[in-house]
Amino acid sequence: MLKSCDKLAFTNNNMQEFFILLSGFALGFFYFKMNEKKISQKNIKENIIVSEDLIISEKKVLDQIPNQIIIINKEKNIIFANKSAEERFEKNIKQKHIAEVVRRPEFLEAIDNVLRNNISTVIKTEIKNPTYQVYESYIFPSPQFFLGVKYSVFILMRDLTDVYKIQQLKSDFVANVSHELRTPLQTIKLGLETISQGHGKDDEEAKKNFLPLMHQESIRMENLVNDLLTLSKIEQQEHIRPSQKINLQEIIEYVQKFYQESLLKKNINLIINLDTDNANVTGDKDKLIEIFSNLISNSIKYSDAKKNIYISSNKKTNDRLEIQIKDEGIGIPQEALPRISERFFRVDADRSKKVGGTGLGLAIVKHLIKQHRGEFKIQSTLGAGTEVTILLPTYSEH
Repeated sequence: MLKSCDKLAFTNNNMQEFFILLSGFALGFFYFKMNEKKISQKNIKENIIVSEDLIISEKKVLDQIPNQIIIINKEKNIIFANKSAEERFEKNIKQKHIAEVVRRPEFLEAIDNVLRNNISTVIKTEIKNPTYQVYESYIFPSPQFFLGVKYSVFILMRDLTDVYKIQQLKSDFVANVSHELRTPLQTIKLGLETISQGHGKDDEEAKKNFLPLMHQESIRMENLVNDLLTLSKIEQQEHIRPSQKINLQEIIEYVQKFYQESLLKKNINLIINLDTDNANVTGDKDKLIEIFSNLISNSIKYSDAKKNIYISSNKKTNDRLEIQIKDEGIGIPQEALPRISERFFRVDADRSKKVGGTGLGLAIVKHLIKQHRGEFKIQSTLGAGTEVTILLPTYSEH
């Protein structure tokens, strides 16, 4: 009986040791797993940090590239646009569908082809609105998990607009110069022949008549060449969107001072009523001066003495400022309004020449406003005056 009790006690002791050993093993195993989990979570966090740092580095590199770079996902929504693309198109293009930015069928078909067949392609794309632009686009599948996305399409757009425009501008410039300069050159030539070889050779009165005329025509030629060069430069850069913060009131005040003498000479009042709380627009200072110089100059030239010119502004929408320039001048016939901003179009050619007009002022204004992604409208009544309305993008810090 004693032996049986000893045996039972021995068994119980063994069982206790076994349970203690088992508990120790379980605690050890639990500690190991918990520690493994912590290490795993730490590794995951480190991997996430590494991935985020990599994405930031990739974006920084892409922002340094002068070409326009856009990256889209499988749904063709833009997930990234580098600084050059944002400056060229618009700042808030991210998350937009690519068709909202480039609406050319051949461009969108090329993207579909890359998505469908997982191949690279190169395509030339012409964009006509809001300005004429030409791009050579390289479209190809991005590496997996590029910018943290499993599958994306990389679009690199190389701007060829300047090359194409220069070719076109060369031919246009030659055609315009040869046509517009022919008349003043003939006048100067005729005058020189008359006073040097013809009947006016010894006629002092003829010389007095011809010399001022030749001087006037030479000034007209100079103005034509300057305006043609200005217009050519504007057309060449029209696709480059201005991005400076410009105070409209400062521009108008500068132009007013420049034309103060002309205003006093004709006793014309320039009445300015600007919305000073909403005076900042997105633009280029020199080009905005050019716009308002041309418009105010026209109002002075084609207004009689003792008239008024009114300039006002008001915030039309959250992103548009409306500016109106209204005069009490001779006005424009209704049938001429559709053509008024065409280059070299003149309602009254004789009067235009007398006041020093080249027929290019409103063409310059139209292209500059187009470059600013603005709008331009002219209303006029013959004998009652002209009203020019301009819509310019307001400046936003974002």
